[in-house]
Amino acid sequence: MGYLYKFLLVFCSWVLFLPGTHERQASQTQVLLQLRKHLEFPSPLDIWGNYEGDLCNLTSTTHVSITCQDNSVTGLKIMGDKPVKENTAYNGYPIPNQTLSESFSIDSFVTTLTRLTTLRVLSLVSLGIWGPLPDKIHRLSSLELLDMSSNFLFGAIPSGISRLVRLQTLTMDENFFDDNVPDWWDSLSNLTVLSLKSNQLKGQFPSSICRIATLTDIAMSNNELSGKLPDMSALTSLHVLDLRENKLDSGLPLMPKGLVTVLLSRNLFSGAIPQQFGELAQLQHLDLSFNDLSGIPPSVLFSLPNISYLHLASNMLSGTLPKDLGCGSKLGFVDISNNKLIGELPPCLDSISDKRVVKFGGNCLSYDTPSQHKEAFCKETNGSKSSRGREIGLIAAIAFGAVLVLVLSAFGVIIYCKRCCTKGRQEQSTRPKIVQDNAPTGVSSEVLANARLISQAVKLGTQGSPAYRTFCLEELKEATNNFDSLSLMGEGSRGKLYKGRLENGTYVAIRSLTFLKKYSIQNLKVRLDFLSKLQHPHLVSLLGHCIESGSQDDSNTNKVFLVYEYIPNGSYRAHLSENCPENVLKWSDRLAILIGVAKAVHFLHSSVISGSFSNRLTTNNILLDEHRIAKLSDYGISIIMEEHEKLEAKGEGPKASQKTKLEDDVYNFGFILLESLVGPIVTGKGEAFLLNEMASFGSQDGRRRIVDPVVLTTCSQESLSIVVSITNKCICPEPSSRPSFEDVLWNLQYAAQVQATADADQKSDSTS
Repeated sequence: MGYLYKFLLVFCSWVLFLPGTHERQASQTQVLLQLRKHLEFPSPLDIWGNYEGDLCNLTSTTHVSITCQDNSVTGLKIMGDKPVKENTAYNGYPIPNQTLSESFSIDSFVTTLTRLTTLRVLSLVSLGIWGPLPDKIHRLSSLELLDMSSNFLFGAIPSGISRLVRLQTLTMDENFFDDNVPDWWDSLSNLTVLSLKSNQLKGQFPSSICRIATLTDIAMSNNELSGKLPDMSALTSLHVLDLRENKLDSGLPLMPKGLVTVLLSRNLFSGAIPQQFGELAQLQHLDLSFNDLSGIPPSVLFSLPNISYLHLASNMLSGTLPKDLGCGSKLGFVDISNNKLIGELPPCLDSISDKRVVKFGGNCLSYDTPSQHKEAFCKETNGSKSSRGREIGLIAAIAFGAVLVLVLSAFGVIIYCKRCCTKGRQEQSTRPKIVQDNAPTGVSSEVLANARLISQAVKLGTQGSPAYRTFCLEELKEATNNFDSLSLMGEGSRGKLYKGRLENGTYVAIRSLTFLKKYSIQNLKVRLDFLSKLQHPHLVSLLGHCIESGSQDDSNTNKVFLVYEYIPNGSYRAHLSENCPENVLKWSDRLAILIGVAKAVHFLHSSVISGSFSNRLTTNNILLDEHRIAKLSDYGISIIMEEHEKLEAKGEGPKASQKTKLEDDVYNFGFILLESLVGPIVTGKGEAFLLNEMASFGSQDGRRRIVDPVVLTTCSQESLSIVVSITNKCICPEPSSRPSFEDVLWNLQYAAQVQATADADQKSDSTS
């Protein structure tokens, strides 16, 4: 009897619990659908409107992810298609047609959002959200990650954020916040990542930030911060400090000893570089360029055990570097150009080396080259400066009143121009002896400056990517059955491609490349390190590499194997072919693939200073995974092949050739668009033929004759016209008339939105 009683009690509790669970699921689903309505039905959320079950059960995509626990939404990530473009602001505020419509209410949106009371992760990126962020955001009290990058938020950062005490990551990059930076940050005692890059924030760097012991990353570059940078030494967990392109004008403060990357370029820092910087044993990357720093740089900076990149150019550094100055074994790039250094370079900076690039033009060093000034240029004394100080001060006082009026009246224009103009001075030439032979390593110098600083939004999109590593040749031989012909997937001008299976069961694609031994292995490793940092949802991930010295058959070359993730569903070209009618893609699917590839290429062009161009854009190099998500392969090969091809072009290699111009990614992408419209380019349909046929797109009869029938039967005419127009521009013979990749991406997204609207209308009509 006792057992029966317990059973009934448990059963009744279960029955009573069911309605509450169901009601909670229904309520949260309604909130999500209401958010979709607030966001004006963005295309990544189309599936929500057609899905009849619990949205918690939806499969995550690269654009949308919902995480649930105990039938409550704990994570919501949405990546939209409204990236913040340059020149989209006037007087600091966004142009409306780049945002959600005028009827959008950010207050109502956040009110709805706060009904998801269990949210721990919230990422709303590139959705066109505009307006001042409401203070009520604090009602999401469980938040651990908040990312609202690449929107159009302006005004002040709301104080309500200070009440999100569980917050660990806050990312608000690429918005229009234009008030002073608040000083309540120490209330966020669990914060590890604070990223506010590319806003218009003003005022001093908040001292409260220096009291958050958990911080690992601070990124506030490209703002209007001014005044003194406080003592940072208490931030014992800090690894990355990025304050580039502000107006900070103090001396350099003490730094925490665990720092790995310090980026303080293009500010107004003055005084000597502190000797304490020589205690930063973990430091790998230091950029203090384009400031007003003076004195002799501490010798120990050059010999730090982990330093690989040291950029001190365009300051007022003076004096003679010690002859016994030593260089660390990992130091690959040094730039001391455009200073006032005299004497001779120490041996470790002066010797020809394939391991290190040294730039030192624009000084007064003892070398008879046009890049060096006369010694008198660098010997101006402090006394001569001070003798003119009183005279300059008097002139400045007289002019101050007039200048103040001009500054105030021009302030709005300056904010606008900040987005339109690039800051900085042109660096002078470098010494040919050291740099010319290693010029492509200049790519790696810029690359090293930025490879660790790919935007947080991209990092969030690629969490879970396998760690990059070095493979041994035996592993790859075992994976491919000693590179058996049955494992060969293809062969081209850039080497053979094999399919392999690693010991843990993971399938991989392995590309073999051949390099002249004159091509520096150190140079190659730096470039591969950069390439491994290029992580994006629409790029095939590079998992690792193997470098094998030349065999007895060919002692003049090295073999390099690049190991990529294996993408199982074939190429985009195969899915356009009439030979596989069951796999042929309808127009909306093609647009989704094109948008993904365009985002990847735009990322390659813009995510780092030097960019990655000539990315071999063809329909064969666009691969589709099991969910038909597009991933671009063979990107960035030009980065590691550039030096090798230059050697061959000089006649130093076995196949001397001369490239007259770089491939144009926009032009090549135009032919991907063209194949998406007309089907794969086959024999008899070469470039010249297709360029002539472009005239056929001007009439309905011409379109019916040339456009793929699958496209004609699944597209709206307006969507098709948008893509035809941008295709015409991409393959324009005159390079200067071709659009930017940002414009290409915007037009494709617009075409997809038009098509989605047409599909929805057609479905509504058929239902009626």
